[in-house]
Amino acid sequence: MTTGALIKSTCVAAALVVALSGCGRKGELDRPGVSATPVTDPAETRETPVEDRPFILDGLLD
Repeated sequence: MTTGALIKSTCVAAALVVALSGCGRKGELDRPGVSATPVTDPAETRETPVEDRPFILDGLLD
């Protein structure tokens, strides 16, 4: 294996690691109990439930 091919393989592997490390579901980034938004009356804010759609990599995360 030549040096050029080794460098290319290393760069491709590094790019794959960086790209795949971001896979997963987005979650809360704040600690539990800490709210960044002001406290409002719960009767005023009615959130619609978000449908939980399966993702192709969910099996790897369990």
